[in-house]
Amino acid sequence: MLNKKKKPRNKMKIIKGDTVVVITGKYEGVKGKVLKAFPKDHSVIVERVNFIKKHTRPSQQNPQGGIIEKEAPINVSNVKLFNEKLGEVTRAVFRKVGDSRMRVCKKTGDKI
Repeated sequence: MLNKKKKPRNKMKIIKGDTVVVITGKYEGVKGKVLKAFPKDHSVIVERVNFIKKHTRPSQQNPQGGIIEKEAPINVSNVKLFNEKLGEVTRAVFRKVGDSRMRVCKKTGDKI
């Protein structure tokens, strides 16, 4: 029988626009906003975190070419959601309210 890898679930509790804190690695403790989320890869791009240098050729948008610094994705397991009201990190859970599901703070129950 073939050894099949398990596919990760595409459900992420951190979405674009959330404020997160990096909890591990080189940027530990840095707070930033999620610029883009990639549910299939389980990664996010956080503002001012994980910069890479990309070498580009001259093009119409960038006639000079050269080296560009930009943010690279980091795994979603390395960040935690930041609650502004509490001033600390928390987890997001889904609660059923009436007919719809809402993302709420695990500690306080406030809507995110």
